[in-house]
Amino acid sequence: MSTPEEARPEPVDVPLIQINTVSDEEAGGCGDGCACGDGEEFECGLDPALAQLLADAGLDPVQVEDIAHLAIAEDLDGGIDVTTVATVPEEAVATADFTAREAGVVAGLRVAEAVLSIVCTDEFEVERHVEDGARVEAGQKLLSVTARTRDLLTGERSALNILCRLSGIATATRAWADALEGTRAKVRDTRKTTPGLRALEKYAVRCGGGVNHRMSLSDAALVKDNHVVAAGGVAEAFKAVRELFPEVPIEVEVDTMHQVREVLDAGADLILLDNFTPLETEEAVALVAGRAVLESSGRLTLENAAAYAATGVDYLAVGGLTHSSSILDIGLDLREVRA
Repeated sequence: MSTPEEARPEPVDVPLIQINTVSDEEAGGCGDGCACGDGEEFECGLDPALAQLLADAGLDPVQVEDIAHLAIAEDLDGGIDVTTVATVPEEAVATADFTAREAGVVAGLRVAEAVLSIVCTDEFEVERHVEDGARVEAGQKLLSVTARTRDLLTGERSALNILCRLSGIATATRAWADALEGTRAKVRDTRKTTPGLRALEKYAVRCGGGVNHRMSLSDAALVKDNHVVAAGGVAEAFKAVRELFPEVPIEVEVDTMHQVREVLDAGADLILLDNFTPLETEEAVALVAGRAVLESSGRLTLENAAAYAATGVDYLAVGGLTHSSSILDIGLDLREVRA
């Protein structure tokens, strides 16, 4: 049995990264050949308009640029692209299309654009066909890029690795969001992310219609079983965090109805119901009666997602969104090559 909407406390939103702007003289860009246009300047080497698009999406342009450089440096390993240098004339220019090879939800197009922009030495023009979060069909063009052919081929795999990974996460998330449609519940991610790619992977979850849990250990507290053991009890653990960090949102993981009562009486903001059945979850919702936000974790599948959502919980925590999603197959195909 669910609780009336007006009785529910509002879930706490985790703030997105704040970006500091800099002056025109301090900011970089990808050159006069870039077709991104003018925009607010950022302290990074990306085109200012592209940096603004990334920031508007809740991403840090400096972090995206760092990831792009890391991906390219890993692929080149201090050398050059020997295959491309041997087979492609230095002055050749090409237009290439990022094309979906299967249906899904796309995420990371601007990130892929950023990766290519750092290897494109002169000419670099883009034509954007869809935006992140769009449902796409097999054969659909997503992004077209014109640049030196060598540069395109050198940056191809790094850009695709990120784009396919993020689009796979967005596609998986959309399947969960669709399964929860018509209920109050939202699918939410966890910290089970690829080291260094958390911000991008959580962005992909948002593109797929999901919402983010905490971004780090510092912006919200999550009291789990090991904290409970160390503190001497679930209520004791909650009280210890509340006393030391009174302004931090606190979520407490519980695995029995007795613990639900304990943390509810202690004043928990959000209660994580670990491995509860749908029936047990419904009992917990009735007990809490809107005094805390509830999240289900464990036992969750796409097949039973609607049953859990029908109990009246606010969130379904699905770590598999970021640790187990398959990629979305996307290719980069040369369309025109000219000397």
